[in-house]
Amino acid sequence: MIKEFNDSKKDFFELVKRIKYYNDAIGVLYWDLRTGAPKKGVPYRAEVIGMLSEEAFKLSTSDAMGEYLAYFDEPDKSSSMDSIMKALVRECRKEYDKYKKIPEAKYKEYVILTSEAECVWEDAKKNNDFELFKPYLEKIVGYNLQFIELWGYKENKYDTLLDLYEPGMTIEKLDAIFSELRSRIVPLVAKIKESAYQPEDQFLKKYFDIGKQEEFGLFILERIGYDFDAGRLDESEHPFTTGINPADVRITTHYYPNDLISAVMSSMHEGGHALYEQNISSDLHGTPLCDGASMGLHESQSRFWENIIGRSRSFWQKYYSRLQDFFPEQLKDVTADDFYRAINKVKPSLIRIEADEVTYNLHIMIRYEIEKALINEEIKVADLPEVWKEKMKEYLGIIPPDDTKGVLQDVHWAGGSFGYFPSYTLGNIYSAQIYNAAKKEIKDFEEMVEKGELIKIKDWLAEKIHKHGKVLKPEEILLQVTGDDRRRVVELVQQHGLPEPGEDVDVL
Repeated sequence: MIKEFNDSKKDFFELVKRIKYYNDAIGVLYWDLRTGAPKKGVPYRAEVIGMLSEEAFKLSTSDAMGEYLAYFDEPDKSSSMDSIMKALVRECRKEYDKYKKIPEAKYKEYVILTSEAECVWEDAKKNNDFELFKPYLEKIVGYNLQFIELWGYKENKYDTLLDLYEPGMTIEKLDAIFSELRSRIVPLVAKIKESAYQPEDQFLKKYFDIGKQEEFGLFILERIGYDFDAGRLDESEHPFTTGINPADVRITTHYYPNDLISAVMSSMHEGGHALYEQNISSDLHGTPLCDGASMGLHESQSRFWENIIGRSRSFWQKYYSRLQDFFPEQLKDVTADDFYRAINKVKPSLIRIEADEVTYNLHIMIRYEIEKALINEEIKVADLPEVWKEKMKEYLGIIPPDDTKGVLQDVHWAGGSFGYFPSYTLGNIYSAQIYNAAKKEIKDFEEMVEKGELIKIKDWLAEKIHKHGKVLKPEEILLQVTGDDRRRVVELVQQHGLPEPGEDVDVL
């Protein structure tokens, strides 16, 4: 019996490893596709990605996979499994049940479509040409609607897509959170906009050499603990992270010659994602458990480094003089305090990734409401540019001058990532919880940031969150770290609303 179990476990791990290797290869191809692959090669590259994805799909839904899962689901086998094995079976079962319902040919078609669409989106954005992208997006939405029907849903079609990124999340829960956020943030933004005091930030719009921006980004990434022997920094139209495996986690950013802070913050944001991927326990390598527990938890790490650390006064007390070394002429008359106020200035902006912490969640609400309406077929793809402008005017009081700065600014829909955007707001909430827990456990937290002792903070996050990969569910990790799981957060928001300024914010 023991020999039979161990042999089955070994063979199961070999099958899982084969699937992971296919996905690793696909990850490299996607990274290359989005970081400068020749345009003429895009259709062929999309076909290659489609073929490899098809092979991984076949293995994930194979009879062999079904037999292994049935075997390990037996009560006497389950009781003999350790936590890693149980989690591995759980995740493989989830993938098997999900993809088994999708025809193989249809899945391949979809992968090829989204691979091509990302490159078309890039051209459409650069040329302010929504019509170029529209037929691709219409097809992508159509496929997602078909998948939802195959997967099934209970209350709302959109819930099925939310669950892909944040297990257990529903529009009922999100609506409660967003309603509270909206009721507080919209009037707060209006008051700030009317305030007589507006920090000076025009010096951030001077000319900043892109090469020097890159050098500073590399410098900061090293300081937060990003391992360049296991990663690299490149440029893409939209910043992203590709975690091929913990020994190869690649990040990108985008540089603007007249916007200093954009690349700095996006590098720290993607660096936060990368730290998560690089510090997953070696026991999980080569398995689907070698990934973040959820996208909300993943975004908590990116938003933690970007905002809680990267926009803090303590951080710039340490590193502002170094930034001045890179840009002595542009910043010679700017104090560290001036800089700190400028990068935290609250002002409605057109671009989500450049938004301040107060208005950022309004950007997410806009995308969330549009996605809900689109997936529930209340609006059409052709309506998106105008709907986008209406939402921007309603929530932020500004109207995009064109689609490049409006509906075309994010890459997510080109890749079919409907249901992803709410993860950013959840990440903000989780990061605040994690920050409060870190301050309680790490002695002299702020002083450590001031001294640039950021590796200690990275190590704490790695021990508390990163190492677990997907072995633990996100609510289990948050419960261990903060004492409040996601459900408790939602419950508290529903019962009591968000805290007033000055109230204890240990929960949110």
